[in-house]
Amino acid sequence: MINEFFSIVLGDDQIVATAIHDGHELRDDVAALTALSDDERLREEDPYTAEWAKVASTRLVARHSRFEVDLNRARDKAVYIEPADAWGLNLWKDPPSAAFRSRSLEQYDAFYEKLSHVLNERIERFGAVVVLDLHSYNHRREGPSGPEADPAQNPEVNLGTGTLDRERWAPVIDGFISDLSSYDFRGRSLDVRENVKFRGGNMSRWINEKFPNNACSLAVELKKFFMDEWTGQVDQKVYDEITPALRSTLPGIRRELERMRSRAS
Repeated sequence: MINEFFSIVLGDDQIVATAIHDGHELRDDVAALTALSDDERLREEDPYTAEWAKVASTRLVARHSRFEVDLNRARDKAVYIEPADAWGLNLWKDPPSAAFRSRSLEQYDAFYEKLSHVLNERIERFGAVVVLDLHSYNHRREGPSGPEADPAQNPEVNLGTGTLDRERWAPVIDGFISDLSSYDFRGRSLDVRENVKFRGGNMSRWINEKFPNNACSLAVELKKFFMDEWTGQVDQKVYDEITPALRSTLPGIRRELERMRSRAS
């Protein structure tokens, strides 16, 4: 399914991937009102994450920018209004009207309605579902010539699990970390850690609270070590290795879900 704001591909698996900050498009009235340049928007979006989502046969990808509506914020914060809502950026030429915000929130509601339908259908078929909530994050906020953020607080892969029942889903979480850390990433191991930089955003929270016993949403944040976050230039060899690295975690996820299902039966 494709609509103007997001796309959905339905496969035959209990693993779902999302890339809800991949989009860069804006509807016409948002484009007319924004004070941001394309480069400013792109810097805070998660470009190229839609390609990673292809590791799962079922996936949901946002086509429009988070600067139109942010699917990873609570509904009342999903349309950025003030600079404080979005990294201090000067967002709008004029303040967005109530009607403007309402149009954006219609898309927000449509996405969550469709997400609920997809997850309910997966749970009915398979008993449980794991969502890979894929993102990327900046680590050179002091400018293109500035230093990188401290690696001790900025892992290459931050797994956000702060919105779920850690004890219940420990086999899935620990297996994901172990499998991704063990992957031979161009002759080395990735730095994969849990809840260092991020603990998971609104979408993962919504999933984990709505389906606490049957859905586990893992917020997977990759530092933009695969690209220059200021120019948008990708290191293609590094970027191309991320998809198979993520794919290496899927057999373990399926195995743990099957074990959980066997124990419950």
